[in-house]
Amino acid sequence: MNIEELVSRAKKGDDDAFYELISNLKEQLYRIAFSYLKNEEESLEALQEVTYRAYINIKRLKKAKYFNSWVIRIMINYCINELRNKKRFASEEVLEEKGLQETNSFMNFDWIEIETILNQMEEKYQTVIRLKYLYDLKISDIAFIMNKPEGTVKTWLYKALKKLRENFMEVK
Repeated sequence: MNIEELVSRAKKGDDDAFYELISNLKEQLYRIAFSYLKNEEESLEALQEVTYRAYINIKRLKKAKYFNSWVIRIMINYCINELRNKKRFASEEVLEEKGLQETNSFMNFDWIEIETILNQMEEKYQTVIRLKYLYDLKISDIAFIMNKPEGTVKTWLYKALKKLRENFMEVK
């Protein structure tokens, strides 16, 4: 069954259809939450909260084909709000305290530096970089998620990459 049919059924109160929609997205939503919150428990809590918010507000979704982008937008907004409320940003010390050292093949020193530099950037730049390069989303999808024109997203991506390069060269 396609997304549009499932959304239509979910809007009419079909819990199984909504469950199927969320099940298809839960891994990606968790990874997005973890990339922002850097904590497994908080990421799982974010997943639960976003699932609840999407369930309650599904009738507000205008175009069913944008369900995935709509839920991702809810997740990003939730994570940004959580970070603002707690004013916590990951640093190298925090990562080391949590045991996320170089033992993980994905997490090496360069990645820690990139994360540190990213966390010092404006939120819009962080979001564009994460969505484009960590989640391999298209510019058009990022534009929809961020509710901005594609040209704006391209400009932000260009500026974010430029800042990332400049800051990375300073660190090296």
